[in-house]
Amino acid sequence: MLKQSRGIVLSFIKYSETSIIAKIYTEKFGLQSYMVKGLRGKKSKVKIALFEALNQVEIIAYQKENKTIHNLKEIRISTAYQSIPIDITKRSISFFINEVLIKTIKEESPGEALFDWLSQSLIWFDLAEDNPHNFHLCFMMQLSRFLGFYPKKDSLPNYKYFDLESGLFTVSMPLTPNYLEGETARQFNDIHESTFESAAKLSISSSQRRKLLDALIIYYKLHFPGFGEIKSIDILKTILS
Repeated sequence: MLKQSRGIVLSFIKYSETSIIAKIYTEKFGLQSYMVKGLRGKKSKVKIALFEALNQVEIIAYQKENKTIHNLKEIRISTAYQSIPIDITKRSISFFINEVLIKTIKEESPGEALFDWLSQSLIWFDLAEDNPHNFHLCFMMQLSRFLGFYPKKDSLPNYKYFDLESGLFTVSMPLTPNYLEGETARQFNDIHESTFESAAKLSISSSQRRKLLDALIIYYKLHFPGFGEIKSIDILKTILS
């Protein structure tokens, strides 16, 4: 049956000389795989550029229950980015974010709240004129809320530590080796309390930003089984240095 949905492209692989299989996180059906045939033919109306990572699209597809790959009938851009394709910093951050999403979005069931947040976050990022260097930190922090391990705080103020294993800000030194303290813990808390707008105004040095990114990746590894290594992190650190 033909179904329509908004979607966010995550990746694609070549299937044949003229076909690909695209992974698209959809508003109505969750994460889905779609066969796109005749893509490379001279008369094809569908262009490979539509499947750039994080493109926001409208799709019409033949959705069949109990199938792992569906046939895509139509696709079009629903939101055309203005700066992400041409700004090297934003593009590098988007590559990193895309890799994080590929590793964490696994559900085939719909999650409209997550989809709406992703869509609005990417639109904000594209249109933002402020320094984008802290966006990926705030993005990972906020994404953890949807993944079920958003950091918590104990009942006391003046937090000195963040326990990466328990996900808790605390005044007492954790008994585990995986914790943050000092300036890193304070700035981790700043990111935790920030919106995208306020995070853009935080004064964080390049070296401290790298420490915060490393901490977030460790945090994800501890709380999301199979998260693994991020291939794009070295490029991102170079761009943001």
